[in-house]
Amino acid sequence: MFGVVEFHEMIECITTALEERDYYTEGHSRRVSDMVLAISHRMGFSEDETRLFHFSAHLHDIGKIGIPDSILRKSGKLTDEEFGIIKQHPAIGARILRKAAAFEPLAEIVLHHHERFDGLGYPDGTSGYSIPVGSRIIAVCDSIDAMMTTRSYRSAFSEKECFEEIKKCSGTRYDPDIVDIAVKYWNELMEAAQYKR
Repeated sequence: MFGVVEFHEMIECITTALEERDYYTEGHSRRVSDMVLAISHRMGFSEDETRLFHFSAHLHDIGKIGIPDSILRKSGKLTDEEFGIIKQHPAIGARILRKAAAFEPLAEIVLHHHERFDGLGYPDGTSGYSIPVGSRIIAVCDSIDAMMTTRSYRSAFSEKECFEEIKKCSGTRYDPDIVDIAVKYWNELMEAAQYKR
């Protein structure tokens, strides 16, 4: 039987495999999972729920291991067709995780981490509180890290720009309750992710 420590170590092995393939994601899963941990604590979730969300955040992009290198490592902006392929990564990730019964609760959260509160996300167009709460937390933290880091097609946002964008998308892209917590404890999130400020 795996204990919590061994389970966490196994998850880190899996995420490291993805980061070895895609250097661009190096550190991304850690930063997102650390912010998820901070938000989950502030929202008062139980230890078991917090652990579930934290582990799911570590693995949220594991499906990218099934995306062709020509798309995953492309140095410019993706075409619509290429973006359509990238959008398959939550479903690929869920399929991978469902190979192990112990990962089933994580698979459901990973599957929906790109859903939007207004129903315009993917893969299912699920909306509002029908989206698993772990997925809703990851969505906010994933977006923060995407904005706070340089991408092949754009420079990193400033911290202020990122902060304002998260607030602006409250109730559309993101769960407003989670945005409220993220905004209130913004400094904690920045420290958890260890961004240069």
